[in-house]
Amino acid sequence: MNKNSLQIATELSISPNQVEVVIALLAEGATIPFMARYRKEQTGSLDEVQLAAIRDRHEQLTELDKRKEAVLKSIEKQEKLTPALIKAIEQAQTLAEVEDIYLPYKPKRKTKATAAKERGLESLANQIFEQKVVNIEELASQFINLELGVVNQQEALDGARDIMAEWISENPEARKNVRDLFWQDGSIHATVIKSKAESEEAQKFKDYFDWKEPIKKTPSHRLLAMRRAEKEGFVMLDIAPTEELVIQHLENQFVKTSSSSGEQVKLAIKDSYKRLLKPTLESELRLETKMQADAEAIKVFSANLKKLLLASPLGQKRVFALDPGFRSGIKLVCLGAQGELLFDTVI
Repeated sequence: MNKNSLQIATELSISPNQVEVVIALLAEGATIPFMARYRKEQTGSLDEVQLAAIRDRHEQLTELDKRKEAVLKSIEKQEKLTPALIKAIEQAQTLAEVEDIYLPYKPKRKTKATAAKERGLESLANQIFEQKVVNIEELASQFINLELGVVNQQEALDGARDIMAEWISENPEARKNVRDLFWQDGSIHATVIKSKAESEEAQKFKDYFDWKEPIKKTPSHRLLAMRRAEKEGFVMLDIAPTEELVIQHLENQFVKTSSSSGEQVKLAIKDSYKRLLKPTLESELRLETKMQADAEAIKVFSANLKKLLLASPLGQKRVFALDPGFRSGIKLVCLGAQGELLFDTVI
């Protein structure tokens, strides 16, 4: 039995055998309506909603497995794969977790941290990050190197902080904690672009000219409206928790002393959050909330469409209908003028 099938069965509270059958039928090209109508015996009478849930979750887990395999191969090529890394990647439940683990091993473009490492400042960053240094200035002076472009103590410390900022942003635990803060304590804040506030087109979005609320409580229709306002250039959106809250959590994780080296780590934390963590995690949150809002909108539209389609097309008329079928017989039904059932049978 495939582990993904067992996981899907547990999540959806159905039989693993049902999941296996549905996955096999999907592989053969069967559609959701076809399975719901003509493969009830095989699927155990699963309805369209259950079948779609199995399909969607199977696709998600398949994509996750592919990414895990690619990440493992990439780290193995770098000869940095360890049993602990293998276990962490295999146990990851989401793509975000996999990417967090992979981030320190991901091939990098030129960054401020890589530039600082090329100037020989990684050892300085290591010693400061350990927070056992007594005299920061004296230590930094040892890394002045005119040939490598480190002309004074301040440049050495700036480069060391760039390296530490990248380490902090790539720490899986830190990323998870900050991501949780974005979801649990983040707010969406819409700020009007003043140069367009008085335009006629902007008035349909005037309710959002200075709007702020917790992102986890934002209804889907309001989120989509604010995104439209941003797209059309009438507001700017910021989605994040308060900076002080995030900084405090990061300092609790990384700052060990109140020494001068601890102060350097604090500066690196602020830089890491503003320059590296916040833009990335805000983009993640925007994407996830947009997907959730779209799904909710589709659900609402579907329900409205269903009501519309089920409305009587003829008004107050009696209706006789039949559904021809050879295998299960011909179904007959009679409805009264008010839609009440008068008679039904199968012949």
